[in-house]
Amino acid sequence: MLKTIQTQPIAFDQGTAVLSLDADLLWSQGDSPDRHLFAERYPNALPCYEHVLRNLVSSGISATWLVVGGMALSSSAGARDFRMAGLPRNLTRRIPAGNELTEPLWYRRTFIRQLALARVAQDIGLHGGLTGLVWTDGSSTCEVARCEFEAGMKALGELGISPTAFSFPRDRERHYSLLMEQGIRCFRGRAPVFSEKLGGSVPSALLRLMSEVGSSAPPPVWPEQRLPGLWNVPASMYLYPVGVPGSHFVSHESRMARIQKGIDAAARHKGVFHFSLRPVDLAEAPDGYRLFDEILDRLAGARQKGDVRIQNMTQLAGHMDFMAEHAGIPSTDASRLSGQIVNAGQY
Repeated sequence: MLKTIQTQPIAFDQGTAVLSLDADLLWSQGDSPDRHLFAERYPNALPCYEHVLRNLVSSGISATWLVVGGMALSSSAGARDFRMAGLPRNLTRRIPAGNELTEPLWYRRTFIRQLALARVAQDIGLHGGLTGLVWTDGSSTCEVARCEFEAGMKALGELGISPTAFSFPRDRERHYSLLMEQGIRCFRGRAPVFSEKLGGSVPSALLRLMSEVGSSAPPPVWPEQRLPGLWNVPASMYLYPVGVPGSHFVSHESRMARIQKGIDAAARHKGVFHFSLRPVDLAEAPDGYRLFDEILDRLAGARQKGDVRIQNMTQLAGHMDFMAEHAGIPSTDASRLSGQIVNAGQY
């Protein structure tokens, strides 16, 4: 079956590459996160964050870091913390009291400061809110999501950070109007591939594995305006876990072949190659760092040749606003910037 994606009547002048990272540590590890199991699966998880930031800076690349707000807290009383008021008890009871010295897999205020002061500016966005609440859960009413979201924005705001980019936990989207109320300009949507429509199911995992083993080309994407002034910047592909059962079938060469095909497709179609990952996933296997560093080399090389520009999510949203304005398209009709259909088999 051929997959179709959207392209735009008003084309970019060149392809674009976007790199987004979900920074969540233990915040997104379910109802009963276990620090010992986490540390066993992701050895050196904390140094991994340092490595990623250091090499982004040395490559001159600005990425979008989508951070769970709780990581920015200087300390917390856990479930009894006043900032958790209004959130479901089954969510907050898993959160320990402490700070970055006593609970470093939860609280990383110093690292968030490093991000904000990086020599190559990094785009700091919000991943869900204060705690990583999934916005489509049964307990997540609009008011609960508002408490979660506003508390996360405030936690980053205490460090002088005003996020304009956003990602939904587990990519489950809802309550778009809340984002706009607090100045969010863009969010990362699901990749336009069939495996993503199947969610976290076994068939989805098998399809992803087949794509990795077969080095299939990830599709270029184009931003769409979900609400006036709020852009959906879909992912093209996510990093396939490097340490789960089955990953040994995926060679380093096949992973890099997919990355190169994604860059090439974005350059050829003047679209966007949006690659997303969680930094801790690089810590699952010994060659995780090497994989990330080679990805940066490929992106920087394509930029140097003029094949693509590299932008973070907020920069791309600004570019889309500019294109819409100069094309004379009203904000309520700016989704016309992406409306044609092309054959994914041509990538």
